Amino acid sequence: MIVEAAPAATGRRTGRLGTALCWAAVAPGLAWAAVRLGGLDRGPLVQLLAFTPYVAAGSLLPLALALALRRRWPTVVAALVTVPLAAVVAPRALPSGQPSVTGPTVRLLTANLLAGAADEAALVDLVRRHEVDVLAVQEFTPEARVELDRLGLDRLLPHRQLHPRPGTVGSALYARFPIGEVGVRHNRGGWGFDQAYGTVAAPGAPPVRVESAHPAAPYAVDQVGAWRADLAAQPPATPDGPLRILAGDFNATLDHSPLRALLATGYVDAADQVGAGLAGTWGPYDGDLIPPVTIDHVLVDRRIAVRAVTVHRIPGSDHRAVLAELRLPAG
Repeated sequence: MIVEAAPAATGRRTGRLGTALCWAAVAPGLAWAAVRLGGLDRGPLVQLLAFTPYVAAGSLLPLALALALRRRWPTVVAALVTVPLAAVVAPRALPSGQPSVTGPTVRLLTANLLAGAADEAALVDLVRRHEVDVLAVQEFTPEARVELDRLGLDRLLPHRQLHPRPGTVGSALYARFPIGEVGVRHNRGGWGFDQAYGTVAAPGAPPVRVESAHPAAPYAVDQVGAWRADLAAQPPATPDGPLRILAGDFNATLDHSPLRALLATGYVDAADQVGAGLAGTWGPYDGDLIPPVTIDHVLVDRRIAVRAVTVHRIPGSDHRAVLAELRLPAG
């Protein structure tokens, strides 16, 4: 004898299953939003937070599921995940207001050479084609120094503060204009990356302190402390003093609280200012299934106007170069 389940009982089971499915879909995004909005980037969560823009886009799926199944509270919670994540991510794709300045335009390029493995000819070609005025380089080796000059970089950008070293720790700053007050900052965390700096004197503008930034990478849990320490040690902006620019591989995105704390001292992220803040700069681009994230930045004093930001692939490097067109206050 076959006994069929009552339609009401079957409906209740299906309803419970649908509700459970909704909560299971909503829960990961809820936890992610709590970590991101609460600034709880610690341990392995640091690496994960770099992918927040993808999570923000994906949070629409649980919301759509809850709406389709007509589950009230999962819908409410899903919306409470999607809205704040969108609020912190979406503005990066929208241009912001710029200060009204009348000084010269300066084109600044930053590039990580991957321990000198990047194609130097491609980098010099970028400098030449885009008439770059200032170049900040990370992972700058003695071999790269020789090859770049052989390709003519010394004629394009004759002023420089160079600190080539084998491997990943070297740093360099090149400019079309004179550079004074030069030096090298030695980060203490991780591999101990160097940061070349100097004061660039563009005609018609006040001097600008430019530094090739390269804090430690949080590639493992035991490196997170070094990463936080290096970011905390970056030179803050001086809103009532000289102009400053930090450009380079920060190993952090705008979803990491230490980078946001640095911005709060008086910098703006150039790409974010012009609606290009979601352009990925680190892939890697060697076939790995890791979507691009934005860890290379040009941070400029809030008194500097940002006209445009673009990213450019350099063969041989796992980073993309970032080119920012800036307008300085008049001197």
